[in-house]
Amino acid sequence: MPKTHFRDKIHANVATTFNDVLLLPGFTSVEPEDVDIMTNFTEHMSLQIPFISSPMDTVTETNMAIALARQGGLGFIHRNCSTDEQVEMVKKVKRAESFIITDVITISQNEPVARALDVMNQKSINGLPVVEKGRLIGIVTGRDVRFAEDTEKLLVKDVMTKDVVTATKDISIDEAIKLLHKHRIEKLPVTDDGRLIGLITVKDLMLKGKFPNASRGKDGSLLCGAAISPFDADRVMALAKVADVIITDVSHFHNQNCFSATKKLLKQLAIPMIVGNIGTYEAAIDCLTKLDGIAGLRAGIGSGSICSTSVVTRAGAPTLFATANCADALSEVGGNVSIIADGGIKNPGDVALAISAGASAVMIGNIFAGTSESPGRLIGFEGRYYKQYYGMGSEAARQRRFALDRYSQPSKDITEGVEGYVPFRGTVADVLHEFIGGLKAAMGYVGARTIKEMWEKAKFIGISQAGTKETHPHDIFLPDKSTY
Repeated sequence: MPKTHFRDKIHANVATTFNDVLLLPGFTSVEPEDVDIMTNFTEHMSLQIPFISSPMDTVTETNMAIALARQGGLGFIHRNCSTDEQVEMVKKVKRAESFIITDVITISQNEPVARALDVMNQKSINGLPVVEKGRLIGIVTGRDVRFAEDTEKLLVKDVMTKDVVTATKDISIDEAIKLLHKHRIEKLPVTDDGRLIGLITVKDLMLKGKFPNASRGKDGSLLCGAAISPFDADRVMALAKVADVIITDVSHFHNQNCFSATKKLLKQLAIPMIVGNIGTYEAAIDCLTKLDGIAGLRAGIGSGSICSTSVVTRAGAPTLFATANCADALSEVGGNVSIIADGGIKNPGDVALAISAGASAVMIGNIFAGTSESPGRLIGFEGRYYKQYYGMGSEAARQRRFALDRYSQPSKDITEGVEGYVPFRGTVADVLHEFIGGLKAAMGYVGARTIKEMWEKAKFIGISQAGTKETHPHDIFLPDKSTY
């Protein structure tokens, strides 16, 4: 057995989790404002903050992925929907803001104006380049059709602007801004010898300046991930054309069938793939040595607040324990592979512990489910607001039936998740402000300026039940204990 480091910190033979340990303060010259929490998420992808949203249908759809990417994190679109629906959600994230949009929605000049209005409403856009046989011949905007009459008979060619101002693909941001301002226009088609190849919008340029730390690809679009099943190759290939990274969404990935299917996919993929969930040193070693080309490990089984796997099966691997095991395996094997601590994150301190155990990032469901950007329903109860949240193994998720294979075949006869509500927490930006502040403060206590230094310097100490009680606010009446 190789010498362990991270597992030694938290007792290798005990399924240690967040409430079992504390970080020991160390001699430090590091103040929270000195801390840099940028993380290397994959070999060619860095994130300004180590926060990722869980691919659950009450957590991550388009709005969540956009909000997280704008703050410097990353969202993974859930797969409990049709392939077309998931692909479209990813496309919306990619179109949300980009210097040059390459996936341009267009229309034909012979379409009725009513059709143009429908497309603009459905896609939440305010203009459509008019294209015939790939060549740009005009543009129609909301201003052109806003007061149009008899839109079923009136054609796009009757209202479109024919003398279109265009740009070439090598235009700079400053040049684009000047051109848009000079002609008082909001959309600038990008052409190559008359053929439409992209679109620049005022909205995207303004947003680019508003979110300077956003997670972006080389083309300036927001980064977006997508969850997949290793057994649905058609969905994987469709998503690989639009997403930046994919993650296997399997409750117990350390499985021969999963490995065989994933090996086939890795040979075909041109984008990074993260695999999981796994929970043991042995699982991590197998992933690292038998799956050539994986970009990351998703660690934790049965720790989510709405997951009942460890109750109904008595099988599981708490997130902190699983993360430390994966980190030791990676230390033994080597390689540029990230570890995502997935499940059970309740507060900024849990994030600090997960990173100290070797995680590059944390995946959060419960906390993000309570934000404005999550797709869950908002309800009022006894003077407070809550949002719907349920596990992907719950009956509510199973009714949609697209992600049934997340759990093993026998488990399809039982639920491995519960349904409920979480407190409404405001916007994603509000939540991240609190969590980033807490993480940086913890790193200040340890004396770590970077995530890598946190791996090296952090020391854990076990804490008793009485100690846990003492470290929480006590001997005082607290009207709201949800934070603790």
